[in-house]
Amino acid sequence: MNEAAEALKQIAKSGKKILFVATKKQAKDIVTDKVKNLGMPYVTERWPGGMLTNFATIRKAVKKMSTIDKMSTDGTYNNISKKEKLQISRVRAKLETNFGSIADLTRLPAALFIVDISKEHIAVAEAKRLNIPTFAIVDTNSDPNVVDYAIPANDDASTSISLITGIIAKAIEEGLAERKIDKEAAAEEKEGVKASADETEKSAAFKSSDEDGGVATAKKTAVAGKKPRMKK
Repeated sequence: MNEAAEALKQIAKSGKKILFVATKKQAKDIVTDKVKNLGMPYVTERWPGGMLTNFATIRKAVKKMSTIDKMSTDGTYNNISKKEKLQISRVRAKLETNFGSIADLTRLPAALFIVDISKEHIAVAEAKRLNIPTFAIVDTNSDPNVVDYAIPANDDASTSISLITGIIAKAIEEGLAERKIDKEAAAEEKEGVKASADETEKSAAFKSSDEDGGVATAKKTAVAGKKPRMKK
C-alpha cells in the first residue's frame, strides 16, 4: 500500500495523469467523489474498448462534445429544427456520460488505478500492452501478478474501497501540492536570476560609460597640453 501510494504521489508530482477505473456499482460513486477534485480522469461507466490502444478515436469522441457545445453559442442551433436539437442533445448527454470524466485527458495516462481487475480485465490488458503501470485493489479471486502494484483487499466492500481510494487520493493530492510548491520556487529563482542579470548589465553599462568619459577627458587634456609646432 505505502509503496503504491508513494509511486502514485511521484507520478502526480511530475505533472502526469493517473486514470482511475471503477465501473462496478460499489465503487463508482466512491471513486468519483474521491477523485473529481484532484483533476484526475476516471472511468466509472462502461470501459470503452480501445480507450488506451485506440486513444485517437476516443479523443475524437471527446472533441465531438466540444463541437456540439460550440453549436449552442455560435448560432447554429437557431438554424435547426427542434427535432434535430433534441437528437443532438441526446448525443451530447451520452458522450458526457461515457467520456465527460476524461475530457481533460489529452494524452495517454502515466498510470492506471483499478478497482477489481477481474471486472476491468480489458483495461488491464490495454495498459499492459502499452507498458502503462497498473495499480489495483486485488481480491482473493484475482491474480495479483497481472498488475504492477497489487493492493490486497476486498474489492466488493464499500468500506475497503473507500479507505484505500482515500489513501491513494491523499497521496496524489500531496504530490500535486509539492509540484505547485516546486513550480513557485522555480519561478522565484528564475525571477531572482533575471533581476541579478539585469543589475549586472546595468553596472557594466555604467562602468563602461565612466570609462568612456574618462578616456574622452584624457584626450581633451592631452590635446590642450600640446604646443603648436612653429614653422621654420
